[in-house]
Amino acid sequence: MKNEVFDFYDPTSLKAYNLDKTMQYQLNILGSLDAFTRKHSENVANLTCRICEKLHCQKGFIEYCTICAYLHDIGKQFIPPEILQKPGKLTDEEYEVIKTHTTIGYKICMDDLKLRPYAAGPIYHHEALNGTGYPKGLKKKDIPYEGQIIRVADEYDAIVSKRQYKTHIGITDTLKILVENTKPLQDVAASDALSVVSENAKLGKNNPIIVKALMAVVIEDIEYEISCTLDYVNHLAGEIKRLKEVKKYDEKRQKAKTEKKKNYFLEGMKIFLTPDEPIEQYALLLEQYQTAYENRKKVIDRLFDEIKVIKKMKHSSF
Repeated sequence: MKNEVFDFYDPTSLKAYNLDKTMQYQLNILGSLDAFTRKHSENVANLTCRICEKLHCQKGFIEYCTICAYLHDIGKQFIPPEILQKPGKLTDEEYEVIKTHTTIGYKICMDDLKLRPYAAGPIYHHEALNGTGYPKGLKKKDIPYEGQIIRVADEYDAIVSKRQYKTHIGITDTLKILVENTKPLQDVAASDALSVVSENAKLGKNNPIIVKALMAVVIEDIEYEISCTLDYVNHLAGEIKRLKEVKKYDEKRQKAKTEKKKNYFLEGMKIFLTPDEPIEQYALLLEQYQTAYENRKKVIDRLFDEIKVIKKMKHSSF
């Protein structure tokens, strides 16, 4: 049975900027990472590129920021696999080791003349506007814009990958987490982490403008997914119509009194069947297509509901 093809991360933007030659060297560097981290780096770069577009950044900055995003986790190649790939919760000691990927990545970039211009990706992508991030605990005014953008793209993909979404249904839960991280901590006074000046105490970890740009990207992706699914639904509708014609001929064949008429209707059935569809299995195929059709229609309805929720969040005053 033919199935629709949907790419969760549409690569259109990256192709539009023709970054292949620019990033060839940087991408080769990513070959030293494990498959999961490498895929994550590619996803974050793609999201970063598209967020920058929604923010109406200049082309040169988008290219620069995208490459920084590709390299943001380059330091993880020196994190022990038993910690990096641990399925359960990290201990405090293990978390401290994980955090060193930022400074390690920064050193890797600074030690390589071709990577040096993009050292901001590794060093800033875990800094938070309210000063609770790492490795330096920088505050808003000290965190470059590219670091703020990559942080949001990184957080989004990390949560999505962890939850293993195969579709954008349920993606609003991830976005709600990012929205919550745009807000200040509930109990500033009791938090040792927020020993910052009052202006930073009013901030969250993420830049809300960037989170809203991400939402625009996600809405665009959901609309693309709806379009892909609609194409598949239309394909299924055509297959169902074709197999229903087979069913009509089969019903007439079963009612026919003579062998001549039975053979006539049998040939009619064959006209509507493809060479790889056995006559005796057409009813099963029809049932499968009808089930798939109804399921995909439900998916489309749920995706439209997701868009409504995200648009409501996007236009709220967070």
